[in-house]
Amino acid sequence: MYAVIKTGGKQYRVQPGDLLVVEKLDGEPGANVAFGEVLMLGEGEAITLGAPTVAGATVSATLIETRKGEKVKIFKKIRRQGYRRTKGHRQIESVLRVTSIAGADGKETKWDGTVDMTTKAELNARSRNLKFLAPGAEAEAAAAPKAAKTAAPKAPAKAKAAPKAKADTAEEVLADPAVIAAMDSAETNAPVAEAPVAEAKKAAPKKAAAPKAEGDDETKAAAPKKAAAPKKDKSAE
Repeated sequence: MYAVIKTGGKQYRVQPGDLLVVEKLDGEPGANVAFGEVLMLGEGEAITLGAPTVAGATVSATLIETRKGEKVKIFKKIRRQGYRRTKGHRQIESVLRVTSIAGADGKETKWDGTVDMTTKAELNARSRNLKFLAPGAEAEAAAAPKAAKTAAPKAPAKAKAAPKAKADTAEEVLADPAVIAAMDSAETNAPVAEAPVAEAKKAAPKKAAAPKAEGDDETKAAAPKKAAAPKKDKSAE
């Protein structure tokens, strides 16, 4: 048995077990939907026409999901004016599985299968080997880390460090009896100082001068002196 129904201003030919995509309908996934506007019923060669609808005939279906359809592009252009506009639109649609058709005479045809509630988004994710999260599950997954942080006990606050003592001045340090006693003991145990550096230098023997070569004085005496240049007579000029 098949039927022609009207919904969302459109007409659809359906039979039990068909997957039907129509304009948006109210309801949650898994809800039962009944169409009362049945325009025609058919079973084999027998056809029942409505005027305008068949009285008492209904078509039942199960709502699987409500989603956005494929994007439709709207492009506008005015030639020689540089005018171009592109827009997109995605119509909201509902996906149904037809489960039964009931006629006016009491006949009813049912579908024996089980309604699969898998959405198109999940099927696309499976085909691409991706992990799919339902819209509600995404919100829960995002809220889980925050809930864990709030549930975890807070660490005890660190104790405040004791205030640092102020540094003593030089006068206070020198006036301390312990410091005075330490200085006295250091003076009594100090080693004997060595001789001053000046005395050590005086005590060190002087280096002997290197002997002159014997031929040096003789060579200096034997060397002839340069003759002085004759002076010019200015009177002759």
